[in-house]
Parts: sequence; C-alpha cells; structure tokens
Amino acid sequence: MSDVLRLGIAGLGTVGVGVIRIIQNQAERLEMRTGKKIVVTAVSARSKAKDRGVDLSSYAWEDDPVELAKRDDVDLFVELMGGSEGAAKEAIEAAIATGKDVVTANKALLAIHGQAIAEAAEDAGICVRYEAAVAGGIPVIKSLLEGLAGNAISRVMGVMNGTCNYILTRMESAGLPYDVVFEEANQLGYLEADPNLDVGGIDAGHKLAILAAIAFGTQVDFDNVELEGIGSITIDDIHQAADMGYKIKLLGVAQMTGRGLEQRMSPCLVPDTSPLGQLQGGTNMVVLEGDSVGQIVLRGAGAGEGPTASAVMGDVCDLARGVRIATFGQPARTLRKAASARAAVSAPYYLRLQLQDKPGALAKVARALGDNGVSIDRMRQYGQQDLTALVLIVTHKTTQTALDQALEACMETGVVSGTPLALRIESV
Repeated sequence: MSDVLRLGIAGLGTVGVGVIRIIQNQAERLEMRTGKKIVVTAVSARSKAKDRGVDLSSYAWEDDPVELAKRDDVDLFVELMGGSEGAAKEAIEAAIATGKDVVTANKALLAIHGQAIAEAAEDAGICVRYEAAVAGGIPVIKSLLEGLAGNAISRVMGVMNGTCNYILTRMESAGLPYDVVFEEANQLGYLEADPNLDVGGIDAGHKLAILAAIAFGTQVDFDNVELEGIGSITIDDIHQAADMGYKIKLLGVAQMTGRGLEQRMSPCLVPDTSPLGQLQGGTNMVVLEGDSVGQIVLRGAGAGEGPTASAVMGDVCDLARGVRIATFGQPARTLRKAASARAAVSAPYYLRLQLQDKPGALAKVARALGDNGVSIDRMRQYGQQDLTALVLIVTHKTTQTALDQALEACMETGVVSGTPLALRIESV
C-alpha cells in the first residue's frame, strides 16, 4: 500500500466542492500519478447542513478552520475560503505553525501578506502552493516557477479577470452600453459580492502583483500596482477603437525598468489581430516574455469549479510527489523590495476628447500636445453634437508623465469639454 496524503479542506464553495469531486472521482488515477493515496480526512465551512451535491459523510467536520488546520490527522491544509484577513489568514498561519504544507487559491491574501507568509513557511520548512490564485486553470505559476526558471523575464502581461473581458467583448458583439452589460453580468453571477473587485481591477491587480514577484525576484507589492477599472469605457470607445484596428482589454502589465518595477492594471488597446485582441468572453490569457524562450502565450478558463479545482489539485499532486519549491521561486529573504516606477516605458496612446465648437479649437489642442512633447500619429474628428465635436487621436510613443502634462495643458485651452480619456496602446 502506498503512503497516504491526508487533506483538510477549509471552504466548500464552488472550488472546494470541485476539489472533493476530483478526489472522489479520480482516486485511482491520482494514486498512480503521485505514488500516494490522496484522501480528505476533515473539512470546514460556514454551514454543515447545506447540501453541496457531494458526499461529505466520511469526513470529520470542524466549525473553525483554524482548528482544522491544527488537526493531527491532516498533513496538507487546503484553504479555499478567500479573503485577505480573518479566518483564512489565521488558518494558514496555524497550519504553518504546526508544520503543515498549504495549498491555497487566495490571491488577495498572497498579494497583501505574501512576503510574511513566505518567510514563515520557509522558516518552518514547509511549502505554500497557490496555482489556483492566478488565472484559474492556466498553469502560469508553474510555468514561471519551473518551466521558465532558466529565463530572465522581461515582461508579464495579460487579461486576468474573465468578468471584465466578458463585459468588454459583450459590449462589442451586442452593441450594448456598459451599464446594461454590467447588470447582465451581475444577473449571471459573474460579479463578486463587491463588484469593484472585478470592474475596478482589484482582483486582477492582486494576480499581477503575485506574478511580478515570481518573475522579477521581488517582494509582492500590491500597494504599488496602478489600478484603473473599465467603468469609463463606452460602447463608442469600443467601436472607434475597432475602426482603427484595436480592441480594448483590461490588461495587466509588469516589467522591470531602469527606474524600478512597473505594475499596472488598466484598460489598454491591443491590436485586433493579436492573441489578446482575439480573446473572447470570460477566458483569461497570460503572455510571458523571457530572454531565452522569447514570448509564450497561455490561454484558458480563468475561473469556475473545474478549472480552479484542477489548479488546486495540480499543487496537491506536486506536494504528494515531493516537489518542493520556495514560495516565490527563491528564498523569501532574498526577494528584494523594488522601487516603484509609474509607466516608465514609453508607448503610443489613444485619446478621446470632446472639443467645443470654437474657431481654432483643434489647433489649440494640437499645439498643447506638441508643446509638451506629444506628437500625433493619427486623428479623426466625428460630427458635431450639442455644440461639441468628438476627436480621437492616436499619439506616437510618449511617456505617461509627458501625456499627463499635455492633457493638463489641453484642459487649460478652454476648448475641451468634460474629461479626456487616455488609453495606452500596448505592443504584443
């Protein structure tokens, strides 16, 4: 008889139930692939009485996930509750203190407390694995930690929130405004209880901070991720970007520059013929660029019971096989705290401005841009409405600082109505 790996699972929502289904349905295959019999000995959740569609009768029940983490008959603690504070954090800390390896899907916890957790885990001689925390079923963590370990990573980029990608692609395909599609997504259950976690870019920002730490050997630094959500994107922006050969995506980009680590999660334009431009619905995509491998593209389901449970079980199987890797790919105390750089790499930008119907208005805007070092590549003017005209501009490459100064100068001309929209155009 092979050895047994005993799991305690905290959190029996969609992902927790998915993990139990895999263990129950694939028991023989898991044992053949890992050399260990993987079993669940105990579970914890908010309600014991709830019917979850799986048989839990053979598992011990703990009301308190911290007590579950301390049980003697648990070798590996699986945390699937979520949340950066409270029970999830306390239970993981308890598991580490009692010498148990941890598998988690908790991106918020790792983005905020990842450094402290990594140091505690390594001091205790245990492993924390978290493939399911980023991009659902896509093995992007494993790719960075293992497959690309011999590369110097130059850039990490991707669409990491399926809900936002669903909203943007649905707006385009159905010709519907943001508010209508937002409510549709809410009715379909795609949005978090706090929708701003999705549409405000916070959820995806957590994921980007984790990937950046692995890619660049730095401490996780979510506080310095520039966040901008998709709420300001109109159906007209989507159509007009398409006219110029672009798609709008909530795009995460992390890269190390001469000024420091640049991390941003914001709406960007990408070429419509690129892999990111062609990404539809709730699918995720992560692009990794290394000095030896070049560019690789990983695409797949970013959420859902099956894909996320699959990622959890990938970590469980690695630990069952004895695969042990430092939390962020190198000893936690060697991770450096990187200086933060705000959009240091130059790029072209898409500008949307509403100009008043005044003589010389367009010339004043062009002069304000030029005086601040921002040159125009392409420009389109649309018909007048309410004594204003819509002007779209694609700039040549410029820096975020120069663009901010140029837009401030545009506002000072007195011919711009409302707030201009500026979206970075990312090369992929």
